Amino acid sequence: QVQLVESGGGLVQAGGSLRLSCAASGRTFSSYAMGWFRQAPGKEREFVAGISRSSISTYYTDSVKGRSTISRDNAKNTVYLQMNSLKPDDTAVYYCAADRNGLEYLRKGQYDYWGQGTQVTVSS
Repeated sequence: QVQLVESGGGLVQAGGSLRLSCAASGRTFSSYAMGWFRQAPGKEREFVAGISRSSISTYYTDSVKGRSTISRDNAKNTVYLQMNSLKPDDTAVYYCAADRNGLEYLRKGQYDYWGQGTQVTVSS
């Protein structure tokens, strides 16, 4: 069993930055591909970014590419999402997810574990 706890969300002005963190419990963090999803009110859930077990591969959805960086620290059981040049369209609840099958499964929306979410609000 893996528990995921997100933090780092908040209210920020357009153009600002936030770093989201997701701390995982358990000893098998490095066995999971990790990713971030987001869901805004009235919109479908969107896969934002993902990272493979050993950080060799990363993925970003087009809307955040060039503005965001996903990273992980397997020694700290934590995955991060650095978001820069934030836009009002980035406003959403951001969720951390883990999947033992790999990054491609996360990209398809599959996951083994899911966090409780952290709210990101970007004001114009």
